[in-house]
Amino acid sequence: MNRSILVSSWILAAIALAIIASLNTSTIAIAQEVKSAEAKSTDAKSRKKAIQRSRETVKMLDNIFKQTIVMVTDKYVHDEDDFAAGSAAVLLFKNISESGDNKVRLIDATGDPYESENVAKDDFEKEGIKKLKSGAKGHEQVITKDGKPYLRALTPVPVVMQKCVMCHAHYADAEEGEPIGAISYTVPIK
Repeated sequence: MNRSILVSSWILAAIALAIIASLNTSTIAIAQEVKSAEAKSTDAKSRKKAIQRSRETVKMLDNIFKQTIVMVTDKYVHDEDDFAAGSAAVLLFKNISESGDNKVRLIDATGDPYESENVAKDDFEKEGIKKLKSGAKGHEQVITKDGKPYLRALTPVPVVMQKCVMCHAHYADAEEGEPIGAISYTVPIK
């Protein structure tokens, strides 16, 4: 009998070790799943923060560019022969776009662009112009280009000065606050 008790004890010990090993494996698997979920949550939070930083960059650039266009128009555009602030903006945006990761374009929203290049060129810009014309305050989309994330954003450009009508007679019919154009931004998400 002692022998059968000893064998039974070994069998019970083996079963107990198997259960403990199984529990340890399950515990490890659960811990790994929790860690993976936490990492995904952290990645999602980091991504949201990075997108928010890119939104803030767009907001800052938009404010600088629009204030500059208004100031140049106010101080330096006096008649039709002067270099238009909108033309200066197009040139500035082209230089910015060619010199780094930030891409900026001025787009017409009236259907009668001053320059033929200043039209919505892709689905994002075309959809954004429609939304802005319908009263949206902006339009944005997160994209991946060459394996890198970018924020695309479109902000409205309304007529803010009577001087704009010197070069754009059709702006005279624009209602207050109506977007006559937009600035299209593509900025890296970092």
